[in-house]
Amino acid sequence: MPGHRATAGTTALLTLLVLVLAGCSTSRGSDTGDGPVRLTFWSALRGSQEVVDEFNRTHTDIKVNFQQVPSGEQGGWAKLSNAARAGNSPDVATVEYPQLPSFTIDGVPRDISKLLPDSVRRKILPQALDLTTFDGRTYAVPVDIEPMVFLYRKDIFTKNRIPVPKTWAEFESSARELKKAQPRSRIASLFTTGGTLYMAGYAWQAGAQWYQTSNDTWRVSMDDAPTRKVAGYWQRLKDEDLVRVEPGSSQQWRAHLRSGETAGYLAGAWAAGSMMASTPDGKGKWAIAPMPQWDPAKPKVSTQGGSTFMVTKDSRHPKEAMEFISWMVTSPDALKAKLASGVSSAFPSVPSLVPVARKEMDTSYFSGQDIFGLFGKQAEMITSSWKWGPRMVSTTTSGDDGLARAGVGSGTVLEALREAQSRTMPDLKSLGLSVSTG
Repeated sequence: MPGHRATAGTTALLTLLVLVLAGCSTSRGSDTGDGPVRLTFWSALRGSQEVVDEFNRTHTDIKVNFQQVPSGEQGGWAKLSNAARAGNSPDVATVEYPQLPSFTIDGVPRDISKLLPDSVRRKILPQALDLTTFDGRTYAVPVDIEPMVFLYRKDIFTKNRIPVPKTWAEFESSARELKKAQPRSRIASLFTTGGTLYMAGYAWQAGAQWYQTSNDTWRVSMDDAPTRKVAGYWQRLKDEDLVRVEPGSSQQWRAHLRSGETAGYLAGAWAAGSMMASTPDGKGKWAIAPMPQWDPAKPKVSTQGGSTFMVTKDSRHPKEAMEFISWMVTSPDALKAKLASGVSSAFPSVPSLVPVARKEMDTSYFSGQDIFGLFGKQAEMITSSWKWGPRMVSTTTSGDDGLARAGVGSGTVLEALREAQSRTMPDLKSLGLSVSTG
């Protein structure tokens, strides 16, 4: 595995952070009582209550009060932003990777570079920590890292003697063979809602860099050469009716997975557990393969999904907050408590916890396949060239609008991404950022 390195070109983000944080209080004081330090923790992650219960059971000097919040799209991000503006955000909060730069610019998390123990830092997969570090400063601790993989109906592929694709060229060929063998079935879906983040994963793997910074300027390029290649590829699959066009995570999509009318799913490692929970009748029918490659000689993997823990600027007890986070991220007992709440295939950001995750999962759904071994190999190939932008909620909303139109023939995939870029620019400029395109 490559060693961690600070990604160059994030000066613009840090310049703005200095201005933002200069006007923010970095401490709200501390308790003076003799009892345990009390922390507040907000998260939408399933199993968080069980994790907190285990921590409180085994720790006497720190006690955590947990509050379940809605997932980001359902109001969790707005709740955290509003609390931070009012100066009463929790000590610890969960945020997904794409939203971390936005919260960082808004001054919600504190710089934990000196708080994060080296002993913990060394345990975390470098590619995961790279996504929470800007110009050498770390603002959150990765919980999991979700390399993209290909989940597919092994029974359908085997019955029709369709090879499992190792390259994107083979993926297209297999899509054609599947359609010919089973005219109602398609190899995967082009999502019209939530699709922008999937397109980001495809573009990332191809070498795209939607966001870069240089000389205090953000350069936004959601139609660079790798992205154009990816957009053109998916446009062709859509135009030739080789993929199903439908909303992501919809009942319609789930029904097609159950019936075999959609025979594959490209997603982060977490999707395996989600498949097991939502499509139980698929047991023994599904398998997982590595993500198809553009160049097998130079394999690259991107991520889709994943979460981080931040210590907020409002925390009165940042040291204790970091102790709690470190335990959640590195302790086998914490992972066992989380997994007690239900099946999960999320790949831990700390690879040494993989044996725990593997032991707690019944892989009979995937015919005993060592899925965590596969995820581990894929995680090591995650390329660290990618950075998320400062306002990804706005970007993805705009992109999804364009993908919905492209899905019905009123535009193209590339036009959807270009529209997302153009509609994001005013948001970036409103932050006082110097921005350019190209």
